[in-house]
Amino acid sequence: MASSSDPWVREYSEASRLADDVTSMIADRGSLPQSGPEIMRHTSAIRRKITILGTRLDSLEALLSRIPPKSITDKELHKRQDMLSNLKSRAKQMATSFNMSNFANREDLLGQSKKAADDMSRVAGLDNQGIVSLQRQVMKEQDEGLEKLEETVLSTKHIALAVNEELTLHTRLIDDLDDHVDVTNSRLQRVQKRLAILNKRVKVFQRCGCSHLISVS
Repeated sequence: MASSSDPWVREYSEASRLADDVTSMIADRGSLPQSGPEIMRHTSAIRRKITILGTRLDSLEALLSRIPPKSITDKELHKRQDMLSNLKSRAKQMATSFNMSNFANREDLLGQSKKAADDMSRVAGLDNQGIVSLQRQVMKEQDEGLEKLEETVLSTKHIALAVNEELTLHTRLIDDLDDHVDVTNSRLQRVQKRLAILNKRVKVFQRCGCSHLISVS
């Protein structure tokens, strides 16, 4: 395999370590209580890491598609494709086990810039050689723009999914708190009823005691 200084190799190593981390967290989840805030926070952390893993897989796929021709052998290219495919399958299984359906249906949101009028004005007055040079410059600008757009989309998608996971966790925590409040309120009502009964009995006892003292005197 290529050197660890290769961007794709570095990115793959980080993604692989992240997948191992998620696997370890899933194993630790079995030792936690089946309900309550602790396991909910742990589950949310797992889901966030799976989301980040999905972003890294997108980055790996983009890097692989931009590798210059003949910079690596066909054998190495196929090897990387297999490695990426296996890691994707592993991540998809993790996501499926946590009902993360949006993980399997990711779509890249890439658009095209609208600069037709500006491009026409740049072509005006150029000879053939100038047009060829301009075309190369435009293609380079478009490639750079697409790369930046891709990075922005992936980052935004990751943030949006992470926020969604946090909102889901907070909703569950609030629901769990509501359940505890209902139980506590029910218990408090029962205690209040018992205190009321006890208070009546004390008053009856006090009246009986006073009457007994009067009759004795």
